[in-house]
Amino acid sequence: MTTPRGRVGVALAAAFSLTILPACTPSGDGGDEEGGGELTWAIGGAEANPGGIHQRIAELWSEQNPDTPITIEVLPEEADQQREQQALELQAEGSGFDVLGVDVIWTGEYSENEWLESLEDVRGDIEEAVLPGPLESATWGGELWAAPYNSNAGFLYYRTDLVDEPPTTWEELCEVATRVGEEEGIGGLVAQGARYEGFVVNWLEYYWSDGGELFNEDQTAVEFDTETATEVTEWLRQAQEDGCLAPGFNTAREEEARNEFQSGNAVFMRNWPYAYGLIQDDDQSPVREDFDIAPLPTFSGEGTISALGGFNNGVSAFSDNKEAAKEFVVWAATNEEVQKMLATEASVPPVAASVYEDQELADDPVMSLLGEVLPDARPRPPAPSWNEISVEMQRALFPAYNGEAEPQQASQQVADFLQSTIE
Repeated sequence: MTTPRGRVGVALAAAFSLTILPACTPSGDGGDEEGGGELTWAIGGAEANPGGIHQRIAELWSEQNPDTPITIEVLPEEADQQREQQALELQAEGSGFDVLGVDVIWTGEYSENEWLESLEDVRGDIEEAVLPGPLESATWGGELWAAPYNSNAGFLYYRTDLVDEPPTTWEELCEVATRVGEEEGIGGLVAQGARYEGFVVNWLEYYWSDGGELFNEDQTAVEFDTETATEVTEWLRQAQEDGCLAPGFNTAREEEARNEFQSGNAVFMRNWPYAYGLIQDDDQSPVREDFDIAPLPTFSGEGTISALGGFNNGVSAFSDNKEAAKEFVVWAATNEEVQKMLATEASVPPVAASVYEDQELADDPVMSLLGEVLPDARPRPPAPSWNEISVEMQRALFPAYNGEAEPQQASQQVADFLQSTIE
């Protein structure tokens, strides 16, 4: 399932927070399931704020659809707080939200809770336009519950003044990181090693790149390989002991990792595409002109595997404007102007396959690399119990790679918990 460089076009074708936020304004305005009336789009993050790309896309829809304009209910930047505010409204069966910005890992939970309207009747329109990974993240139980909107994938950032070529295996990366780090007096690899969801994402990239699986295709059976999981966790533990991992790796999230690399304190970094522009725009950064991006390594050296990030748009089961809301989520997923706006105006990875074939974007290093990586990027299982699975993986694997528990026992703990979620 690898995608060689230069074949992008072919591959593309083929627990709640304590903060309670104010109640939302209902979107009723006389709307009904036949359409009409104002829509409310509940989505968070910086791009939902005034001037952000989500706001500009909402304005474009409203200009083109004056009978069903859409406004954004700005949710917090933290994903768990976004989920909380949506859940408060949905548990009360409130009609205040018509369109829901759904993290790719919430699909199963929202579906099982009967919070989403099925999109099976418009699946054909969406399926032919978007990449397979994002589509999979919007599916649960064989049914489409959301429309992919924007995506994400992990990159390897590396110092071009210290590294001739980006490594293709994790072992090679550690050899270079340790050697160059010692020579230069800086850290090796910075990434998301703190005990939170980001650590699970990073660990899965190691595990998947060694051939591991969590579940079968329809997630009815566990396929977790404890031997592979143990080997990966032992490798990570050894990487920390040998100095491959930079100091502070086990307390770093996205921004801590970016700041370390951007300040010239690391040879390599695993991070999302957003960091590229921030480093390039920093006139004070010593690596501003001395870094590049590449696919993440694998243990075999073949291909690349990244965890898929991003958001999908779902239609609330309690909306008074379901048909208009459905039209909006399909439009946002498949309209080339919208999807190109995400890429060119905000460096937000689009989900439409055709956008990556655009010559203007093909010349952009971030979008070009996304075009190579996204077809093989893998979503975390959109299972109803994913939040509990993630917490258990953190509980078991974080101390194991930090030398406070045995990797084999930790791997078995994860396997047992995964099995309990399907029994």
